[in-house]
Amino acid sequence: MNASAAFVSPAILALAQAAKDASRAVAGSTLEERNRALEAIAQAMERESNGILAANAEDLRLARAGLQRGEISGSLVERLKLSPEKLASMIAAVRAVALLPDPIGRVLERTLLDNGLVLEKVSRPLGLLAVIFEARPEALTQIASLAIKSGNAAILKPGREVEQTARVLVKLIRGALRDHGAIPEALIAGVHQRTDVDEVLKLEGIVDLVIPRGGYALVKHVQSSTRIPVLGHSEGVCHIYVAAGAQFDMALGIIDDAKTDCPAACNSVETVLVHESLAQSFLPLLYARMTKRGVRMRGCAATRAVLADARLEAVRDDEWHTEYSDLILAVKVVSSLEEAMEHIARYGSGLTDAIITEDEQAARKFLEQVDSTGVYHNCSTRFNDGFRYGFGAEVGISTSRIHARGPVGLDGLTTYKYILRGRGHVAHDYQGPDAKRFLHQRLPVSGPDQTK
Repeated sequence: MNASAAFVSPAILALAQAAKDASRAVAGSTLEERNRALEAIAQAMERESNGILAANAEDLRLARAGLQRGEISGSLVERLKLSPEKLASMIAAVRAVALLPDPIGRVLERTLLDNGLVLEKVSRPLGLLAVIFEARPEALTQIASLAIKSGNAAILKPGREVEQTARVLVKLIRGALRDHGAIPEALIAGVHQRTDVDEVLKLEGIVDLVIPRGGYALVKHVQSSTRIPVLGHSEGVCHIYVAAGAQFDMALGIIDDAKTDCPAACNSVETVLVHESLAQSFLPLLYARMTKRGVRMRGCAATRAVLADARLEAVRDDEWHTEYSDLILAVKVVSSLEEAMEHIARYGSGLTDAIITEDEQAARKFLEQVDSTGVYHNCSTRFNDGFRYGFGAEVGISTSRIHARGPVGLDGLTTYKYILRGRGHVAHDYQGPDAKRFLHQRLPVSGPDQTK
């Protein structure tokens, strides 16, 4: 524990220490025990579905009042809303995590250093996670499920808009773990006050990783307020480049999906780049499609010239980095693939960028040179998601180049350690003029140890 933990309230310190202790205990649990715990949570959610929906209705009532006062956005209210169908999908997602392979205790590498001396690289949990997320009820159950499956503890801090729903879900999860018995209920804990976040961020040496799952302001606040490693992304400024050789119907369908399927999501498109050879024919079609879908287009000078009758609002040079998280789309005409990639490198957030074209050479160059967590050809940016990638769920999306990148699922919640097994071997024997030689022979990661 570091010195800053001395300034944390006793209640938060005790909660975090109990979670940390639980993470050590659960590291030795079996896959069957963790899977049975997840099934117990799914069954508890089914039994208590009316209570969950009632709590969410209260959150919705308060959120709609905030919307009328102009304090929150309509898109946030939509993210918060929990229907019976959405709750059923949350329960199904918990069970989907239980079906995933065990991420811990896997032998990643095995090396024969010398006869009878075998080194193994073995996956293990990270430890204690602090996850701060906004108004998404499903985020809580996704994070808790992934934490349990991967043998990690989690302190969960939901946005205030989802507080009533979150309190019910955390209580339900802890109750299911308590009744199940094999997994300590302290593994999953919830905090609800903003001041609690600042205290948790002081717990260097107890909390192993902070995952902020929300907007730019949240992520920047977390990154500037802690010495604990932070995994996340600060913005989701995603691009679609409609290149020469694009099929217009395909391009319109992809852009429609990427903008309107969930405008507030970090993987929704914010800027469309259009090759100048297509501008006169494609931009009117795009404007008609977006207008029909309730999307407000903004544009560069060339875009506004083509769509002069529409009187689009201009996008200033310092606005191309904007994450709208709404039914707003910026459009820019570019002269080449190189200009499109340069724009993405300058203004993008490194999350998701796509090219639409039948020109395979141009697509290959785009896929190779655009350095985002997801780079796509002829498909929507909305696919950058842990569930859609087959991870079962995700705790968030990371634009980091260190540790996990892209959707963070089970593998992103593990690290590794080295286990060395010998027969009285000592390092001194491998030193000096008569030193024994290391074999450094790679062995299969499964099967016998081959220690002879």
